[in-house]
Amino acid sequence: MALQERERIAVLGGGSWATALVKILSENKTDVSWWLRSKEDVQHLQQYAHNPRYLSGVRFDLEFVHPSNNIQETVANAEWVILAVPAAFVEQALEALPPDAFQGKTLVSAVKGMIPGKNLLITDFLEQTYGVPSDRQCVIAGPCHAEEVALEKQSYLTIGSHDLARAEMFCALLRNRYVKANPLDDIDGIEYCAVMKNVIALACGIAHGLNYGDNFQAVMVSNSMEEIERFLDALMPLHRDLKGSAYLGDLLVTAYSQFSRNRTFGNMIGRGYTVKSAQVEMNMVAEGYYAVQSIYQLNQRLNVEMPITTAVYNILYERIAPGVEIEILKDKFK
Repeated sequence: MALQERERIAVLGGGSWATALVKILSENKTDVSWWLRSKEDVQHLQQYAHNPRYLSGVRFDLEFVHPSNNIQETVANAEWVILAVPAAFVEQALEALPPDAFQGKTLVSAVKGMIPGKNLLITDFLEQTYGVPSDRQCVIAGPCHAEEVALEKQSYLTIGSHDLARAEMFCALLRNRYVKANPLDDIDGIEYCAVMKNVIALACGIAHGLNYGDNFQAVMVSNSMEEIERFLDALMPLHRDLKGSAYLGDLLVTAYSQFSRNRTFGNMIGRGYTVKSAQVEMNMVAEGYYAVQSIYQLNQRLNVEMPITTAVYNILYERIAPGVEIEILKDKFK
């Protein structure tokens, strides 16, 4: 598949990661139709060429960026559709689209979460609900915070797909002087890993909020890699090297970075915030809050040893005191 000039790409979502992706793509002189739910945000972008809510220092060339709050038109004119909406709101965001809206298009998930209640990966949801075959889907993974993209810090992305040629095409759309992108065929593995690393980041944040130090967090992260490996092996046995940047790299940046909203959310819980008060104060979605329930429920069938996931679930959903759960957890580490 040859890369054409001025590929037509739709980006769905108005958050920080959507904004960062629009920056990358538009600076590579790709036509980007950008759907945002808020009419006010669309008008602001059209007038001032920046997102008023997220990464507001990033300015866009409106020759290449076309903001809209009409999702049907945004999708209809695109060859590639990037979904960059928090997993909890994906169904709501797409509800205005007909079942055949994505026919003949390539769908790219930039969502690191699962559909709550249905416990579905985004790729599985798109296939079941909109008939998008798995070989016409890609997943964006890797250690890459939107805030660092805005600052043009060196970043690395992995594009997962069952169709490596398609993944390489999308990599070519993303590569620039500060973004490197590489294809990988383990789309399911990196998608599940991207979900689980948010759960681990919550645990790290909770421990930090309880005044546990770097030594403990390092042990938690190393034990979490074993937990993720056990879960993936039970779900879909496949030889995969979890030391790669799409797995371990993504986990590390989410567990340690000042920009990690999941770590921030967990830190607030560890310091004594309720879930609701933490959500209100952050005013951003921590995907791990929803993800831990999905992973925990999936594991009721698999029965894998997952002490970190269980501890986070108990804290957030069973309202067990964070100090009690982490005290129990620390005796399970080696």
